[in-house]
Amino acid sequence: MLADQYMKALATVGESGIGWIDALFKLCVIFLVDLADLLGITYEEINIYIFVIIWPCLTLYQTIRIVFLKSRLRKQNKVQASL
Repeated sequence: MLADQYMKALATVGESGIGWIDALFKLCVIFLVDLADLLGITYEEINIYIFVIIWPCLTLYQTIRIVFLKSRLRKQNKVQASL
């Protein structure tokens, strides 16, 4: 069963022509298949969770946090400049 998941997932791998990128991608696919099996979900589900839900949420959070911290830093620099 797990071997079928590996073959199905690896069949989606395109050949970029750059050896190290292809090798790294295949390694990541194998890791995701193993993680999905450990969690009792499919490879497709773990892809959705990571790349459609978790990644965008983290990107949005980090963007908001950076804007907040830059604003705080500007205020702090203004206070120090006035001293």
